[in-house]
Amino acid sequence: MKTVRIGLASRAEISTRFKAAFRGERQGSHISFASLEEMHRILTPNRWHMLEVMMAARGPTGIRELARKLDRDVKSVHTDVRTLLNAGVIDHSAEGGKIEFPYDAVHVDFTVKAS
Repeated sequence: MKTVRIGLASRAEISTRFKAAFRGERQGSHISFASLEEMHRILTPNRWHMLEVMMAARGPTGIRELARKLDRDVKSVHTDVRTLLNAGVIDHSAEGGKIEFPYDAVHVDFTVKAS
């Protein structure tokens, strides 16, 4: 099972992981956000559902096909796909015009502290 860890991380934490990976230490797959607000702005309930559908598809998916599976209009799905692509959450597929979320599971991990 290929799992991605989604959470909050500072630039320093990301840099530390990068340096460890450069030394050959396995880091696993991470998608990090600078703040809880940014994570909530990018990962809306509709987009979480989109990721679930993409995980179930187990491979590259076209936007029209994804819209049908989600029972949503293509334009709104395209907007959500563009947001997730720009945030680095999903990827373009090697198959022309398709997108993918190459994970079987998501582990969400973050701590919220008083400011």
